[in-house]
Amino acid sequence: MKLDHIVHFTHTNPEASSKFWNEKGFHAITGGSHKNWGTQNALMYGPDYYVEWLTIEDESVAERSGHPLVEHLRHDQRGFGTVCLRSDNLDLLAKQIEGRGFRTIGPMDAERLTETGETIRWRLLFIDEPISSDLPLPFFIEWEEPDEARFAGLKQKGAITELNEGLRLEALVFSVENPAQSEARWSSLLGGGIDLENCHLVFEAGKGKERLREVRFESAEQEIVFEDGRYQAPRFG
Repeated sequence: MKLDHIVHFTHTNPEASSKFWNEKGFHAITGGSHKNWGTQNALMYGPDYYVEWLTIEDESVAERSGHPLVEHLRHDQRGFGTVCLRSDNLDLLAKQIEGRGFRTIGPMDAERLTETGETIRWRLLFIDEPISSDLPLPFFIEWEEPDEARFAGLKQKGAITELNEGLRLEALVFSVENPAQSEARWSSLLGGGIDLENCHLVFEAGKGKERLREVRFESAEQEIVFEDGRYQAPRFG
């Protein structure tokens, strides 16, 4: 299974988020609005995943949405929230996960309206668990388009450039109270093993709220701190 995207909650609007990263030499874009959720985002793609900087656009809509990810955003406010893994069959995956002893929410339809007026659609599957200081389990996505067509379209639109294609992940590092216990829980959810096709998952001992602590890119030469999130990143330019 592959990492699809990293969700980083912010208080920064998408234009300012993308500007911050572009000024650092990266290529980030404004994503658009989730009208039914009251949220909006900025995005930075790698070759087969992306980072999403998600913020609230309309508090009243967000409060009414009841959406698991929006509720998580409203709880955490800022910092790394959770990660999303990609599937090509959420209905089958939901049955498999429930067979492993987990309760699920979904699959549910979702969409985003881009600044150019295009509607992008996908489906989501969540694990039914309370939002707390404990490390949240990942959620899952199934895109309307096959990966090959979706990434080709993103390249054509300029969302993925040659720079983005070189932005490969080394690891996602999670800070947890009991690394062995967290690793076992994730392994159980994923059907055995925790290494993804496009990055490693690392659980390290830490105190306080359990969350993703650090995103490590390959060939990292600098640390970038943005909205309570740490990125070990290469230098460009």
